[in-house]
Amino acid sequence: MTTFHVATTGDDAADGSAERPFRTIDRGARAAHPGDTVQVHAGEYREWVVPRRGGLGENRRITYEAAPGEHVVVKGSERVTGWEQVAGPVWRVRVPNALFGDFNPYVEEIDGDWIVRPERDSPRRHLGEVYLDGVASTEVATVAEVGQPERRTEVTDHWTGIAQPVEDPDQTQRVWHAEVDHALDGGVTTITANFGDADPNAHLVEINVRRSVFYPLQHHLDFITVRGFELAQAACPWTPPTADQPALIGPNWARGWVIEDNDIHDAKCSAVSLGKEASTGHNWSTTRLDKPGYQYQLESVFSAEQIGWDAEHVGSHVVRRNHIHHCGQNGVVGHLGCVFSTIEDNHIHHIADRREFYGYEIGGIKLHAAIDVEIRHNYIHDCSLGTWLDWETQGTRVSRNVFARNSRDLFVEVSHGPYVVDHNVFGSPVSVESFSQGGAYVGNVLCGSLRLEKVMDRATPYHRAHSTQVAGYAVIYGADDRWVANLFLGGQGQESYGHGAEFNPRFGYGTALYDGHPTSFADYLALVDAQPPGDHDRYPSVPQPAYVRSNVYADGATAFEGEPDALVLDGPVAVRVVTEGEEVYLETELPEAFLGTGVGVVTGADLEHVRFAGLEFEERDGSPVVIDVDLLGERKEAGQTYPAFPVAGISTGTSRTRVW
Repeated sequence: MTTFHVATTGDDAADGSAERPFRTIDRGARAAHPGDTVQVHAGEYREWVVPRRGGLGENRRITYEAAPGEHVVVKGSERVTGWEQVAGPVWRVRVPNALFGDFNPYVEEIDGDWIVRPERDSPRRHLGEVYLDGVASTEVATVAEVGQPERRTEVTDHWTGIAQPVEDPDQTQRVWHAEVDHALDGGVTTITANFGDADPNAHLVEINVRRSVFYPLQHHLDFITVRGFELAQAACPWTPPTADQPALIGPNWARGWVIEDNDIHDAKCSAVSLGKEASTGHNWSTTRLDKPGYQYQLESVFSAEQIGWDAEHVGSHVVRRNHIHHCGQNGVVGHLGCVFSTIEDNHIHHIADRREFYGYEIGGIKLHAAIDVEIRHNYIHDCSLGTWLDWETQGTRVSRNVFARNSRDLFVEVSHGPYVVDHNVFGSPVSVESFSQGGAYVGNVLCGSLRLEKVMDRATPYHRAHSTQVAGYAVIYGADDRWVANLFLGGQGQESYGHGAEFNPRFGYGTALYDGHPTSFADYLALVDAQPPGDHDRYPSVPQPAYVRSNVYADGATAFEGEPDALVLDGPVAVRVVTEGEEVYLETELPEAFLGTGVGVVTGADLEHVRFAGLEFEERDGSPVVIDVDLLGERKEAGQTYPAFPVAGISTGTSRTRVW
């Protein structure tokens, strides 16, 4: 096993030893074989690292790492100088197209399936970007707009109508526009930008050049570790589930990657991709115009099985302890290729918060087919949507996360379960949206609203237990959910769902949205039996069961009429997520009566099986799930009773608990 060294003082013609290091990380990638390490020393590297080989198992990985204690920056951008002042804050530079090669981000549009444009001729955004001292600007449609930028103090979420404050209102006036001339001599790209009171020739100005920063071009380069880098500024494209999903960094349809302890930021679209490849569909709804994206997405599942979509070939990645921020579409994205993966201990924020472009594939974490994926102990805030689990959320666990200041925290769409959501803090105006069935919610606090919807016009797959093999597919009848020992608040004065009750009839605070549903599987079967004969006609009109018990309601939140032991609190109750520097606290105000109910450790034996998939709530190894670790990592003891809250030892009265 060899350690190859890379340094800014090196030479790619050297041998990669500590005494004679390589100059580029990509040269190290060409040299590395299974079991080798590419150690990179302090400095800035502007390149796209393309791994040529993968490892051969956990003990024969190829590892790329920053040298211990050294700061290594890898960027997909290039510095641009020679700006000419046009007038006032407006400057212009002409960049030879040769800089970009055959990929010019100022030509490539943000386009593909699931992009939303109000009008067919709406302005198109591009993969290019302009950074002033490391901070991204905003593209505008015309040169004239560069000189007259609009200052914004808030942006409106397209889905909820809720307005969120802008991180830096002054930065909204830093805008740019590009025009590309394809002359016979290679041509130039002219960028016009508004830098406010800054002289771009006296500051660091960078522009996007490369599509990715660390991403292989081949599939099945397995068992690679990427550790300890700052990875930034990539012109990566829109990543819907019906297309190839390249990002700033990712395995590109492989198995067993570990992406850990990195600072990953300023991906034009997605930072980390655990996603699918192009052969199973690549924006065919947009390019062929013959079928909806939903149909192509359904086809991609079967196409993937034909090319080896299984645990032996794809998935089982680990994304942990990364700082992922300031990206246009997703912090972590993946369809199909994310199966059996773990996403833990990451700090994810300011994802799609500028609303430069919009589509139905945006979130801090956005996964399709998150089979047996564990999303645990992440801090996700200031995103357009915290976490969006779409299609085949089965065996998935969302545990011990803190969500705050997102327009929405958790959205689970068109899935059949079983999935578990436990010991999370949902601190945003919209806590949970379920367009699914078969979930188990245990020990969470919901500071915002709950929304429930049936989806009777989209049949989606479910699978054999802990497998990618399709067992069947069905529409979403809704419910078949379990809510045990959660604290529901009535919004605490937060802005409610912007579209109102007419748009969103099944929206509210608490579990009363399940009123009218049976409370047991036996009662459900009795209702079905009472329907007129007809195999396929008798089920749609019968609501599925809701298994609701031992929850606490306050601040106007209301309980399901069938809940036998609901506790409704009077008086002031508050839960707030407060950030102080790098630390995050949970501030609570709870009356003594709050401890009047509680439950022991909840396991798979306490949770009814899900109806459509016909499966139990299990760990990845097939044993019954055990929900016994709280938000702080403290283990609950069997035989003890714990309050309806993410922190097992929470105190009544006023308290303050560090959670990150």
